Amino acid sequence: MNRVPSVVAFRVGAAAIILCFGVSPLHAQTPATPPPAHESSKATDSKAPDAKSPDAKAAEPKEDDDDKDDPFTPEPAPILAPGMIGSDASDPRAKLTPGLYDAGEASMGIKHLALLKKPDAFQLGATDPDDPKVQKMLGQLGMRRAAKMPKPMQLVVAQLAFANSDLAFQGYHLFQGNFYGVNIYDISNPASATLLTSLVCPGGQGDVSVYKNLLFMSVEMPNGRLDCGVQGFPPMPPPTPEEEKEKKHRVPSAQKDRFRGVRIFDISDIKNPKQVAAVQTCRGSHTHTLVEDPNDKDNVYIYVSGTSFVRQPEELSGCSDEKPDKDPNTALFRIEVIKVPVAAPQDAKVVSSPRVFMDARTGALNGLNNGGSHGMGKGTPADTNQCHDITVYSAIGLAAGACSGNGILLDIKDPVHPKRVDAVHDPNYSYWHSASFNNDGTKVVFTDEWGGGLGARCRQNDPNKWGADAIFGLKDEKLNFESYYKLPAAQADTENCVAHNGSLVPVPGRDIEVQAWYQGGVSVVDFTDPTKPFEIAYFDRGPIDPKMLVLGGEWSAYWYNGYIYGSEIARGLDVFELTASKFLTQNEIDAAKAVRVPALNVQNQKKIEWPAQLIVAKAYVDQLSRSQALPAGQISALQKAIQSAETSHMNKNKIEKLQRMADPLEKSAATAKNPADATRMRALADILKHPSA
Repeated sequence: MNRVPSVVAFRVGAAAIILCFGVSPLHAQTPATPPPAHESSKATDSKAPDAKSPDAKAAEPKEDDDDKDDPFTPEPAPILAPGMIGSDASDPRAKLTPGLYDAGEASMGIKHLALLKKPDAFQLGATDPDDPKVQKMLGQLGMRRAAKMPKPMQLVVAQLAFANSDLAFQGYHLFQGNFYGVNIYDISNPASATLLTSLVCPGGQGDVSVYKNLLFMSVEMPNGRLDCGVQGFPPMPPPTPEEEKEKKHRVPSAQKDRFRGVRIFDISDIKNPKQVAAVQTCRGSHTHTLVEDPNDKDNVYIYVSGTSFVRQPEELSGCSDEKPDKDPNTALFRIEVIKVPVAAPQDAKVVSSPRVFMDARTGALNGLNNGGSHGMGKGTPADTNQCHDITVYSAIGLAAGACSGNGILLDIKDPVHPKRVDAVHDPNYSYWHSASFNNDGTKVVFTDEWGGGLGARCRQNDPNKWGADAIFGLKDEKLNFESYYKLPAAQADTENCVAHNGSLVPVPGRDIEVQAWYQGGVSVVDFTDPTKPFEIAYFDRGPIDPKMLVLGGEWSAYWYNGYIYGSEIARGLDVFELTASKFLTQNEIDAAKAVRVPALNVQNQKKIEWPAQLIVAKAYVDQLSRSQALPAGQISALQKAIQSAETSHMNKNKIEKLQRMADPLEKSAATAKNPADATRMRALADILKHPSA
């Protein structure tokens, strides 16, 4: 492996049809075999609209295919059917000027502090499709029909091998995954973050998690090597005439040095990571989830979500891609659980392969179906046989899985043997991509990656229920559909845009999530009322290119200890800060900043705890004022009493006055207009009883 500290500019792109030419899902988090469209599944029904409703009848957009003469020509958005609503073309984000580093920008409630461009080791080093580096990379990626690609497409596919992916955090360090390895940044001063080291280790996607001195990385592409070498493997021979005619997908020839699974690095020396383990899996690791068992401090667990092709048994013993009726031990229709002894990570191994899609009544492994009406596939409905992403919330003993055709709920009290307790489908969803719980575990936000991350899916005529978030209520281990949220601003035909990765913003008294939308930028949404989510802040750039769609934009946007960090696929690392607006006060922002965590792996969700500080009390008062939940006189008295206590440096008499205000608040909570205000009043009363500076 190589470590490179320098930083230079870098450009990467991709067309939406690249997978038609290869064997591996290289694009931004898309299933290897996209789920076909159909109207129902065997999962528990949600309250999502029926597939036969007007909202589900819109003309299905024609997906790209192998034979397009010009794959870079933007495809027009579908004509909206009656009852469907598209994106707002009058929004300031809709007409931004294009450019890589000089694109037009628009923001509201967000300040852009910094962009750190990609390190030079994470670029192809070629801008000419005829450069030998292009053909070499295509060969390493296993692109079996590379010669049939248009020359510009060959270039951008080769560049895709250097795309930025997900983020993880520990202390003052940020870990940015990349299809070519990992970059580690010092964020002790977020506005002036610096690159510490680049670990070159190809294999994609490079999704990362961190635990104590261990760094975990997902690898699924066929160019991944056990030694992190960059040379890949010899390209596959050209397809036979029969394979060419039938467009069969071939699995790469077995290689003893190929690695697909989860790498483990020791990062005790942060500038010199050392690989200590590499756990192989049959489908590789598209994403993974770090799982902590509250009853087991000696081990951590990794849930592996594999979405790519199943490798040959000659390469990894026991791997089978047969259907369940032919082979009950098939590598399909399961996830993997890796057990990692913290003191001896070299002993990490797969300890179970839970059949989380099984029909408990019949024992059939393929017990769930895609419920989408506009998937990328064609033909008959496909059974859900993979999870794309799993978010665990150990504090409540549950996990939410976004699993191609379904959203599922898992009981993870025994982390080695997770059990499905509920599943939902949605006729407006194409591909269930990721999930987030709210802090009290009463809601789950699922995302739909319609178009696979490579499509322009936020145009004026793209339905706002497709490629959106779906918000579900969660009660008694059952999911119930509440509403959708989609980026409201129309994006250009050349901007890949769809719902993608986000995290909670710890504003007390509200459910707020910051979320990436690829070239749609960053959107911050309030979903406190799950039936009426609304945008409260945003940042966006113009398209990278005005004439063709190239891959770029924010892969992930996460809040960590007071700042928002965006993993920009083509450009590098963005750093943002929230600013006060009519939707969010400075007190609310400061209260969110009062929450400090030692590390963050977003898919390993931790319960947020707010300190009993007066800044948190101020945030609650602002919210109660905004909702007019208390009389103006009482609001004013609370504000003055809190300010007086602060300026007096917590004088005993001033504190006693605050304490006397707690009882009336608790009484008001009993008659509050809505549960959110009642919760705020009780939380405010608790702080006033025992305030801290």
